[in-house]
Amino acid sequence: MSFLGIERSLTGRRWIGPSVEIARAAKTLEQRTDLPAPVCQVLARRGVQAEHAEGFLAPALRDLMPDPRSLKDMTKAATRFLNAVQKREKIAIFADYDVDGGSSAALLLAWLRQMGREATLYIPDRIDEGYGPNDEAMAQLARSHDLIVCVDCGTLSHGPIAAAAGADVLVLDHHLGTEELPDALAVVNPNRQDESGDLGHLCAAGVVFLLLVELRRLLRETGQTGPDLMAFLDLVALATVADVAPLVGVNRAFVRQGLKVLARRERVGLTALADVAGVDTEPNAYHLGFILGPRVNAGGRIGAADLGARLLASDDPHEAAALAERLDKLNTERRDIEAAVRATALAQAEARGLDRPLVWAAGADWHPGVVGIVASRLKEAAGRPSIVIGITDGIGKGSGRSVAGIDLGQPIHRLAAEGLLLKGGGHKMAAGLTVEESKIEPAMARLSELLEKQGAGSIGAADLHIDGMLMPQAAAVELVQKIEQAGPFGAAAPAPRYAFADVAIRYAKRVGENHLKISFGSDAGSMDAICFGAYDTELGPALEMHGGARFHLAGRLDINTWRGRQSVQLRLEDAACAQ
Repeated sequence: MSFLGIERSLTGRRWIGPSVEIARAAKTLEQRTDLPAPVCQVLARRGVQAEHAEGFLAPALRDLMPDPRSLKDMTKAATRFLNAVQKREKIAIFADYDVDGGSSAALLLAWLRQMGREATLYIPDRIDEGYGPNDEAMAQLARSHDLIVCVDCGTLSHGPIAAAAGADVLVLDHHLGTEELPDALAVVNPNRQDESGDLGHLCAAGVVFLLLVELRRLLRETGQTGPDLMAFLDLVALATVADVAPLVGVNRAFVRQGLKVLARRERVGLTALADVAGVDTEPNAYHLGFILGPRVNAGGRIGAADLGARLLASDDPHEAAALAERLDKLNTERRDIEAAVRATALAQAEARGLDRPLVWAAGADWHPGVVGIVASRLKEAAGRPSIVIGITDGIGKGSGRSVAGIDLGQPIHRLAAEGLLLKGGGHKMAAGLTVEESKIEPAMARLSELLEKQGAGSIGAADLHIDGMLMPQAAAVELVQKIEQAGPFGAAAPAPRYAFADVAIRYAKRVGENHLKISFGSDAGSMDAICFGAYDTELGPALEMHGGARFHLAGRLDINTWRGRQSVQLRLEDAACAQ
């Protein structure tokens, strides 16, 4: 049954309220705890029982931290790494060019620096070398280093790792592996085929952090202490959110603690980036995923691949400021390139139909640095797994993004095994591929078929899920702060969405190119709302030119800080006419 009877909103969606089971569980929580009803609704959706509510709202890392040794090859990897440090061997770190790779590399570089050691950083060029280790780079590094550590890559790099003759290779990764592992000294990856999968939600930086925890244990056995690992959690939090890792279990604790570290502004690279991006409030998961993360990524997308990792690892304020400025400018350039590709890709995908199990688009000379972002935009528009492919000289290089409950990585692996792709890999929520132009159509048809078997074709793309209803006067700062204790919110843990029923629009103004700011309420109280991209849909025109009509509004709650004063603001996502 639709929520508030809304079968079709101004954006064409049906509103769906919490199930009977969730509503009943929320009521039970409300009766057995002193928590507000909106908080209980969030906890019920997450399956939290009353006796565990207090612990869930204040997660302790020590209680959620897994034993690093539960991962295969972890002790072997930590022992070899520490041996290289103690013997002053030459170490190289080969990292992916995205936020997770850069953060993983920065974790190791910062740890080594505090131990009085340095390492060579190598990040491949996205266009010239592509993702992951390659034969030439690995062979070159092996000639001048004793140990090569591949982070956020390497699980599928059989040939390149074999090319690193003369050096030991460690792989610290989280991408899906095949039955046969590369001939590395150690492959630490929770998504190996022979792993339980209990820690499969970790990003690469989470795996690297577990390595540092194991290193601390080994150091303590010899009476040493090593660096303060808690101070490294800002990097783990950044990578976890930016890589869209599920915010469950230890990941949730990583981000909670990491945001506290970030707020101390001790890492000069992240401080410089926050300053250039204009972050002047206490950082939250949104800042990690949408403000800082894209800027760190910008270097790998359209600039020098190592800029992000160098910034994150820097301990020189002047160098960090210069790198942050450069990344900020590259991010602006990236947005312009993305906008052009997105418009064409969306038109192409719409022509095929946004209701298919797979939404995809391909085009000549689309910049490989933006296809992943555009795939995310298609996924958001359709509510379906999406693939975007850029074609150059007869070869397509693409990136894909999935939705909750649909594993994209496994079928991509299968297509590679079946010969439809030249190369493919990834994890449940994101994947990359290389394909001959002549095979794009059959490959996408086959991928669509595999995703259909997972239920991708029956996802309710037009459904907007509502957690509950609020009155404007009830949305106080204190309530939102309580709700945020159930966060951080992100992948696999969406922020709650609330409806405000039968309200009047008191003020409406277009801001920027296509955003809308409004004030709404009833006789009992009012509040402000911001709707980003309002004029991309019917929302903008309908609410701006409301003519005195009343509306049901839906969105997520934010705390807005202006000149030291806090107020609640609705991040408006949808609206419907109130009858």
